[in-house]
Amino acid sequence: MLVESNLPAGTPAPENGDSSSLRQWLSVGAVALGAFAFVTTEFLPVGLLPHVAKEMDVLPGTAGLMVTVPGVIAAVSAPGLMLGAGRMDRRHVFLLLTGLLLASNLLSAFAPNFAVMLVGRALLGAALGGFWTLAIAAAGRLVQPKDAARATAMILTGVTCATVIGVPLGTFIAGFSSWRFSFMATGVLVAVAFVAQLLLVPSLPSGAALRFADLVSLIRRPYPRRSMLMVALVFGAHFCSYTYITPFLLHNASFSMSTITWLLLGFGIIGFFSNFVVSSTVNRSLKASLATMVSLLMFALLSMPLLRHSQLAITVDVLAWGISFGALPLCFSVWIQRATPDLPEAGSALFVSIIQVAIAVGSLVGGTIVDSVGVPDDFLLGSALALLGLAALASFGRSTADAGNDCIASQATPE
Repeated sequence: MLVESNLPAGTPAPENGDSSSLRQWLSVGAVALGAFAFVTTEFLPVGLLPHVAKEMDVLPGTAGLMVTVPGVIAAVSAPGLMLGAGRMDRRHVFLLLTGLLLASNLLSAFAPNFAVMLVGRALLGAALGGFWTLAIAAAGRLVQPKDAARATAMILTGVTCATVIGVPLGTFIAGFSSWRFSFMATGVLVAVAFVAQLLLVPSLPSGAALRFADLVSLIRRPYPRRSMLMVALVFGAHFCSYTYITPFLLHNASFSMSTITWLLLGFGIIGFFSNFVVSSTVNRSLKASLATMVSLLMFALLSMPLLRHSQLAITVDVLAWGISFGALPLCFSVWIQRATPDLPEAGSALFVSIIQVAIAVGSLVGGTIVDSVGVPDDFLLGSALALLGLAALASFGRSTADAGNDCIASQATPE
């Protein structure tokens, strides 16, 4: 999952000098590799749902619990780990969470039944929320202060690469081997990340701990509260539909599994470039950028069932969907950063938590609809949630500068 690139105060990098050393950059690379492994594991089931459902004799909507369960648990672990691990060495926390991720992949790969599979996915959720809340904050402490932004970008590159290849990688491996081998291959990747962190990440003594009162303070403010609702609606719109995109393409649009693999790869690649393109406009026109991308998501989801008889039209629609979701995490990240300028760690923890809630609830409700009436109706639900997200966006003032009225202690500035 993605978080804002807002660095809280922390201990600076341990070495002095103008430039960071190779060892410091390698430590950042180790965390970036962990980020790649986490995101790949999180979304791996999206491309494997038909295979898992068939072998374990469950409905596709039930198989979607592989996405729902880790989302529910990660929603709790995001703020919970920050509250509980405030005095722990961050290096030890990274190793613990990556170890849990390895156990998750191995348990999923060798699961004899669906119940054991869900236990494996629950382990992922326990590690996921905490990892994202900690990873970006650690970036600025692994290198010299002047390189903090580059270190953050490097970790987020691991996230972006995983969103590009994570889902199609799973379908590709499953195509010539099995879905179990997909989890095993990802487990090997996690093991490499664990060893890299063990050897390269230095001791990171804890800085200021997040307080429960900080979370309560943000939730009580109308502006951040409405912002989180908007995030939940839009991410819910995406994941209630995207979780079941493979069954839709396979059974409703008559795509072959090999074509689906390439189409999902295209979804990720075009989203990768969309993220960079929107990064040049988001600072100048945040609300307009967000409105454009949420609108594109809404129309893409609405038209998917209507265009299912044309593979060319569906291809264009999926790519338009990729453009939208490739930019939305960045837009929301900047929005939440501006909405919580005085409590960035609390804002980050709540942001990660609300996204995981949206993933869990969206995939769960979507799965119920898929099993009851079919995937096309699930996509219509997604478009309706996106419309509600647009309505929430329209309820704000002309700029996010209005957040300053909610932050008595902050120094919020207009866009």
